[in-house]
Parts: sequence; structure tokens; C-alpha cells
Amino acid sequence: MVVTHGSLQPTSGRCALTIGNFDGVHRGHRALIERVVAAAREAGLQSSLLTFEPHPREFFAPEAAPPRLTRLRDKLELLAAIGVARVHVARFHKGFASLSAERFIDEVLVGGLGVRKLIVGRDFRFGAQRAGDFAMLGEAAGRHGFALEAMPDVLFEGERVSSSSVRAALQAGDLRRAERLLGHPYAVSGRVAHGEKLGRKLGFPTANIRLAHGAPLAGIFAVEVEGMGPAVASVGRRPTVNPLERPLLEVHLFDCDAELYGRRVKVRFLEKLRDEEKYDGLEALKEAIARDARQARAYFAKHG
Repeated sequence: MVVTHGSLQPTSGRCALTIGNFDGVHRGHRALIERVVAAAREAGLQSSLLTFEPHPREFFAPEAAPPRLTRLRDKLELLAAIGVARVHVARFHKGFASLSAERFIDEVLVGGLGVRKLIVGRDFRFGAQRAGDFAMLGEAAGRHGFALEAMPDVLFEGERVSSSSVRAALQAGDLRRAERLLGHPYAVSGRVAHGEKLGRKLGFPTANIRLAHGAPLAGIFAVEVEGMGPAVASVGRRPTVNPLERPLLEVHLFDCDAELYGRRVKVRFLEKLRDEEKYDGLEALKEAIARDARQARAYFAKHG
């Protein structure tokens, strides 16, 4: 998969295209992208996807924007696994946000990406003030000679699949429902950063991953670290000692003592054990962590 960033230059290429944030790359996203890949193959086009960084909601209202399900790197890896040939990551800034719907069609879709087939949902909106809609795209398709197709909502077990529904499941601690909607276990990846070494002092050293875009879930979890094995993890603000402004992912691996600082790791969330709590002192916190570790080990012993 080819990934391009930033400004688009005039192109002579021809593509089948879809557009969106694709946060989480859930079953609905997968169905849409698979349809784009198939349409591109049928018409001899390049399958392409346009996404944005940061998410538009983060640009317009950063304090009110929901936590991301996936970081950009994770999202690109999931998209590549589906088979799309090209992803363009448009920098969503003031200039891009002010593009009129007409200029978005002319300069981005037609001139910059060379769209010949566009597949989006009927509720798709675009351009400054979200002035562009599916009807406008239909008119533009006739003028510019590209085909337009409406992608219906994807239902799974009777429920519309959306990033919001995945986020709600994670916030409720329902990891199984989130996995069913995503089509894969929920995971977070990032580089292990140096912390205050508190876990090491308590006898439970942790790999710390900063969550720059917040977290859609919180609490204590049984997790698996890709390539390193089972672990117990905390996502939260550490209310007992040195509370944090932003949530932190702390992972205690059971069977790995390798040096992890600076390494990128992927953590899959398998079972929520409990909510985060504040304890009266370090000894009570240490006892709670020990119970969490025993409970997580019991989960893995039961589930193999």
C-alpha cells in the first residue's frame, strides 16, 4: 500500500475512491473498503482512500472530541491488511477546512486524486460548513464523468456498526461486543516510554505507553502483548500516587523481562477485570496489583 501525505498535486491517475476518518477500521469500514477494492479491480482503477489528520472533530473542538480508537499508524496497518492500494492522508488545517464543497470536488477529488468511481454513504457531508452532500456529488459526477455509488449502512447482529458504537462498548467495558463490531480484538500500540519506576518499586515493573489522543476505555485488564505474551494492564490516571492529567497505559508482562524502552509494542485487550480505584497508600495499591495479576493469570489459564 502506498501512503501519501499533505498537499495534492494535479494527477493524471484514475482511482476508485472512498473518504472518511475510518477510526477503528471496524466491520462497516471493512465492507466499504472491500467494495472499493472490488470496484477498482472491475474497472481497472487504483483503489484509493482519503482520510484526515487530525480528525476534523479534533481540529474544530479538541476538548470535546471523542478519544481515538486507533492511532494513525495502527489505522494504516489495518487498511493495508484489507488490500487498498493507496491512502492519502490530508492534513486537516484551517486552509483545508475552509475549502468550499465545489473546490473540494474540483481540486481534491478530481484534480488531485483522479476519481473515476466514488463510493460513500448517503449521509456523507464535505466542504466548508459541511455544505456538500450526496446530491451535490451526483451533480458533480455528471459534470466530471465519474461514477457515484451509495454504500448502505452495515448491520451486525441487528446493530448499525459505527465508531461511536465501538467506543460505547469499550467505555462500558464490554470488550466482546467491541470485538464483534470491530471484527478483531481492540488493541493499542505505541512506544514504551520512561516513567517514574513506581511499578518496579512495588515489584510489578510496567511498560508505559502514553496515550496522546486519550483512551476510549479505562480500568484494569487482562491483555496480550504481541510477540511477548500475557500481561495485566492499567489504563487510567493513577489516582493513588501522582495523578496524571492524561490517561496512561501501563502493562506488566508475566513472562518477559526484556528491555522495552523505546520499543513499539501492540497491546490487545481481552478481559476487563475492574475499574480504576484510589487506595490509601502504596501498600494497599501493591496488594490490589497483586490481586489483579492473579486474576489475569487465572483468565489466561482458563482461556489457554
